[in-house]
Amino acid sequence: MATKDSAVEQSKKKWGAGDIGDQTGRTAVVTGANSGLGIATVDALARAGAHVVLAVRDPGRGEAAARTVHGSVEVRRLDLADLASVREFAASWRGDLDLLINNAGVMNIPEATTKDGFEMQFGTNHLGHFALTNLLLPHVTDRVVTVSSGAHRMPGSTHMHFGNLNLTGEYTPITAYGQSKLANLLFTLELQSRLAAAGSSVRALAAHPGWAATGLQGHDASVVRRALMAVGNRFIAQDNRAGALPTLYAATEDLPGAGYVGPDGFGEMRGAPTLVGRSAAASDPVSAVRLWRASEELTGVTFPRLGEAARAVAAAG
Repeated sequence: MATKDSAVEQSKKKWGAGDIGDQTGRTAVVTGANSGLGIATVDALARAGAHVVLAVRDPGRGEAAARTVHGSVEVRRLDLADLASVREFAASWRGDLDLLINNAGVMNIPEATTKDGFEMQFGTNHLGHFALTNLLLPHVTDRVVTVSSGAHRMPGSTHMHFGNLNLTGEYTPITAYGQSKLANLLFTLELQSRLAAAGSSVRALAAHPGWAATGLQGHDASVVRRALMAVGNRFIAQDNRAGALPTLYAATEDLPGAGYVGPDGFGEMRGAPTLVGRSAAASDPVSAVRLWRASEELTGVTFPRLGEAARAVAAAG
């Protein structure tokens, strides 16, 4: 029988990777999986018994990362900055997919464009994942988790720049990154709405890592910001395993659709995963619908008819 002291200790216990339930028999795809939050997410899921696909732009680096993982994994090529690559990845998928984790991202980089001509941060962080999710959705059986960021609250991210989503002539790295992370949350909101309307049991959730020391900060366009982030990484940030916990919590715990998970510490910079709030802009269903329609037009990918799609998948084996 538990003592009073042990009950108190249990109540104080923070959720960690060891609390992930048995994932045996489940399959997950993690984008951007060869380093940082991605490889930490892969390793935790694989250790819990899942078969995890590392969806990476560079298969060589992916294979090297896969060799560090304890569990069942495989590597497949996926370049989110190239819609042809996204379509190829999705078209090659066979069978059920329990978890799709949209983790890959670029942050605060100099102005650049994807192969399809989109601003690189918006194109990679949002449009690539938008297309991938909708193309794979007929296979998904449980949930889609998209990694956002506290940067969605930045001053330049108080709204989507619908008149200029590529920020042509007004690009700044921070504004572009913040807009892409706001887009991740609006995408999750509308995806959940559409899943519910379709009668699907699949859930869409989002997560953010707080301040996690990953390779993203080293690509910042500003030398000053890179230096400041290096200091923050040393004295404030969580490591990649702690930073991956909100994603893992969103991927494996029984949470409401459209839920948003982040660290429970001061400023949501570090700590144990918990449900957190989001900005008013990230909660606006009108903007979510508008972004969805714009994303369909830009990518040529639409929300699938899940009943028909599921029957087609079953017939194809």
